[in-house]
Amino acid sequence: MSENDSKLPLPDLENSAEASPPLDPGALAPGGAPEATSRTAAELEAVFDVPVKVSAVLGRARMEVGDLLKLGPGAVLELDRKVGEAIDIYVNDRLVARGEVVLVEDKLGVTMTEIIKAERN
Repeated sequence: MSENDSKLPLPDLENSAEASPPLDPGALAPGGAPEATSRTAAELEAVFDVPVKVSAVLGRARMEVGDLLKLGPGAVLELDRKVGEAIDIYVNDRLVARGEVVLVEDKLGVTMTEIIKAERN
């Protein structure tokens, strides 16, 4: 993550009762781009069926192939993260959020705790 990345609050798409009002031309920033506005789930409906690859990265490790081949059941692999540290959430190989691992019934899941907004060049 670069120093230019910033944290954004997660929008509440589930509890939005009505659609956002139309964009007011006076709300445009000096460069002509609209200021940050909240979006409802209905406004995003056109992209609901677009497939994306989501990855939750617990940590990383580097090792030689010979050491990798020696791993077996019960082997412990040391990662570059500490217990309780936030995990990275990637969408299509782009870092978009950080989160925490949770247990849902008998399956592991991820709760997003912050959204990462990268500056565009």
